[in-house]
Amino acid sequence: MTRSWDWATGEGLLGLDDPGEWDAAFERGERSLGTAAIGLAFNCPLKDASPRLVRATQLPDTDQRGFAFTAVGTAARLNGALTPELYEVLRAAGPGRRSIAVNAVDDTLTFVPFRDLPPWLKRWAVYVTVRDKLEGWWLRGEDAARRVWQVVRRG
Repeated sequence: MTRSWDWATGEGLLGLDDPGEWDAAFERGERSLGTAAIGLAFNCPLKDASPRLVRATQLPDTDQRGFAFTAVGTAARLNGALTPELYEVLRAAGPGRRSIAVNAVDDTLTFVPFRDLPPWLKRWAVYVTVRDKLEGWWLRGEDAARRVWQVVRRG
C-alpha cells in the first residue's frame, strides 16, 4: 500500500500508523505534527502513541498543540485509559474551561472509568459535577424569577 502523507498540508496524516515516521517528522521540524498525532491515536496502540502525544502537546504552534490535545482525548475515547504521562500532561495544562486541554479532560472523564482516574482528576470530576449542578439550579431560579417579574409587570 502506498502511503500518501503530506506534512505541509496535513493531508492523509489522520491515517498515520507509523510512530517512527512521526519521530522522523518531528526531527525534521515538519508542520502538522498535531494532526499526525491524532492519526497515531486512531491507528497505534496507546503505549506506542503516548510518548509522541506527550511531545506533540509541547509543540510551539498553538493550533497543532490543540490538535495534540484532541489526540489525547481520542486516545481516552478509544482505549478507555491513558498513560501516567498523558494524565500528567492534562494536569500540567490545567482542566479548567479556558485550558487548551478542556476537551481532552472532558473526553477522559467521559470514557475512562472513574475508578481508573488519578486522584487529582477524580477531585476535578467531583468539582465539575457539583459546579454544573449548582449552575443549573441558579439558572432555573433566575429563569423563574424573570417569569415572575414579567407577570408582575403585566399585571
